[in-house]
Amino acid sequence: MELPPGPNDDPCAWDADSDLEPEPDPDAQAEAYVSRVLSPPKFGLAIPRASLLTAPAASPGVPQPRATSKGPAVEVPGLLSLPPELLLEICAYLDARLVLHVLPRVCHALRDLVRDHVTWRLRAQRRVRAPYPVVEEEDFDWPAACIELEQHLSRWAEDGRWTEYFCLADGHFASIDSVLLLQGGTLCLSGSRDRNVNLWDLRQLGVEPSQVLVKALGTQKNSTHKGWVWSLAALDHRVCSGSWDSTVKLWDMAADGQQFGEIKGKAAVLCLSYRPDILVTGTYDKKVTVYDPRVGPALLKSRRLHSSAVLALLADDRHIISGSEDHTLVVFDRRANSVLQRLQLDSYLLCMSYQEPQLWAGDNQGLLHVFANREGCFQLVRVGQGPYPCPTLLGPLSYPLDPRWWLAAGLGEPHLSVTCSSFLQTFDVGHRSQITGIKHSLGALYTTSTDKTIRVHVPTDPPRTICTRSHHNVLNGICAEGNLVVAASGGLSLEVWRLQA
Repeated sequence: MELPPGPNDDPCAWDADSDLEPEPDPDAQAEAYVSRVLSPPKFGLAIPRASLLTAPAASPGVPQPRATSKGPAVEVPGLLSLPPELLLEICAYLDARLVLHVLPRVCHALRDLVRDHVTWRLRAQRRVRAPYPVVEEEDFDWPAACIELEQHLSRWAEDGRWTEYFCLADGHFASIDSVLLLQGGTLCLSGSRDRNVNLWDLRQLGVEPSQVLVKALGTQKNSTHKGWVWSLAALDHRVCSGSWDSTVKLWDMAADGQQFGEIKGKAAVLCLSYRPDILVTGTYDKKVTVYDPRVGPALLKSRRLHSSAVLALLADDRHIISGSEDHTLVVFDRRANSVLQRLQLDSYLLCMSYQEPQLWAGDNQGLLHVFANREGCFQLVRVGQGPYPCPTLLGPLSYPLDPRWWLAAGLGEPHLSVTCSSFLQTFDVGHRSQITGIKHSLGALYTTSTDKTIRVHVPTDPPRTICTRSHHNVLNGICAEGNLVVAASGGLSLEVWRLQA
């Protein structure tokens, strides 16, 4: 569209032979432009169709007649004149990443709409149609959660028909009990009862199958360890492997998987957690032991926190959380160097996945447990299993129970204000025996079990299973990173699903 000439333009510049015309009035031109292009017709006044068809087009440089009357400004019709509800409806059909990163650049109105977390909360609730997240938190990242939720639902749509499946069965000759993805899912480590830790290059999947298996770690002739490899953990490019030979070996993947340290303990290492300043082991002799991996590694402390073997372990900057065969969950305060909490459960936990403040865990009965960490404390409200669950309160009270629980149970609004700093919910997601692996994130949830299935869920309350894959043998663990999901199989193989990028 050509703009009318400005007050300083020479009307004779286009044609020196044309007759001189009077200099146009800029105010008149501006008003004529607004009236012609931006203002809608007045309501109740129909514009004759013939005039629309026969009216001559305005010529550049020709002044338009001044409007005979000046009325109040009328809002410009268009997308931004729609109510926010309709704008949100339109945005719901756009990819969440486009809405988050592109629309704010269009105008301030869309920027303000996109930056409002209520926008993303409504979008997430529309997608999952269930209470989400399971644990409410003030600083929940709703935009990131929406992106991950929608990506997860898209990847596993139609029972996962768009995923690529690979079976890596030529690397181990005994059951695989641990698996770990590295570098965004490009590399994978597997620990097996054949005493080896194998390195896999998953970039070669479907390209060069013979090059997917890179090597077994270590310089020993026959195996990486002298006992079953039971656990793996990583920090950046550094990896540690725990074995029934009572040792932990440390490997530098940036140096082609060379060993750079070893810890010799007194009992089988069943679980590991690797942090920048500590390396924590859970062992068969009921102990939780802390090392400094930066020097030695050097032993810092060892505590017998349980009365039976330590089966699951996690650590963050403040806590060490351990689950044991003695049916307890112990929270150890790193700063106070003392036990903060000891929770008695009806079952024992085999695997855990932690993203503060949510701790998800799988037990030996095939159930999922969700703990909420509030101000460093894991006090417990127990949700029962009957058709009308009744919460059993354990410990001091300080946080209001989510009324969604009462509504979901058909009990209406709660009649009693129940409070506790954290609570536990127990979910049956369809597994018939032990849950051996769990991976939870903002928008995805994966579980494996000795019932020979891997289940893909949406982490709502309760979790919604969107895909189930059956296997010919037990599944002993799972890891998900980037667009790859890998499960460890008792049938000597790694089960790999490559998702849409």
